[in-house]
Amino acid sequence: MVITSFFWGTTWVASKMGVGEMPGLQIACLRQFIAGSLFVLYFIIFRKSSLPNRKQFRYLILMSLLVFVIANSVSTWSLEYIPGGLGALIGALYPLSVVMIERVFFGKKQVSLLTYLGFALGVVGIGIVFYDHLLSIDLLHFITGLSMSLLAMISWSFGTVLIARNDIGMDPYYSVGWQMLISAVIVTVLGYSLQPMIPLDQISLKGWLILGYLIIIGSIISFIAFIYSMKVLPHAIASLFAYINPLVAIFLGAWLLDEKLTFQILWGSMVTIVGVYLVNYSTKHMERPLTESEI
Repeated sequence: MVITSFFWGTTWVASKMGVGEMPGLQIACLRQFIAGSLFVLYFIIFRKSSLPNRKQFRYLILMSLLVFVIANSVSTWSLEYIPGGLGALIGALYPLSVVMIERVFFGKKQVSLLTYLGFALGVVGIGIVFYDHLLSIDLLHFITGLSMSLLAMISWSFGTVLIARNDIGMDPYYSVGWQMLISAVIVTVLGYSLQPMIPLDQISLKGWLILGYLIIIGSIISFIAFIYSMKVLPHAIASLFAYINPLVAIFLGAWLLDEKLTFQILWGSMVTIVGVYLVNYSTKHMERPLTESEI
């Protein structure tokens, strides 16, 4: 849990540094292709896993679009416009979005007053942070990045809901590896269509080191640690990463990247995190959807 809580927070800062070296979509496609290849090759070579069947492959394509093409890749792209700490904070809102999606589209959960209060606090907290950033940055770029980050968060939320409703009989790591590989192909096409991609031999050493960190720490070690923690720890403890990640990203961003850090930003972040906590607390006795790590 400590590994996931801290190091997943650092990946937001690493991604923010990465978009200074290459386009965000290029970071995403390279990261997903290499990490996905490692997962898939391990299972095929050492676990003798068979290739996905047609039904499984359809599911993998859908999940790759939701979780890796939109959620991961678009959130990385958004960091070209907004601070990494804000991106992490918006990403932490996904429990609120999951509750509302299940309520609106599936009528599954009875939403309590405490849940609505938590949702309201989450929105107010983001508003506080949003207002503070408006005073010193390009408004159009900021709104663009904010919109992309919100889209990524909502897409991740839809993915978590679908995961809870589908069991395709695959090892979770093997499934994620295929999702990464599929998304890498899609994001590569999107990248060449939407952003000028840098030839691989022109990527700086710093860019490759950042990419290596995102692959090894963000996509492999932290992901494995999170799935393990979800299996052996109580959910209330294992889910603490959602509250710690944004704080790690905010403070590291201020320290390493000189991202703006004021009392108002800290206050707004705490209000948002409290809102997310209230939503989780109010629904902890209800049947909850699985996260991506519980595929």
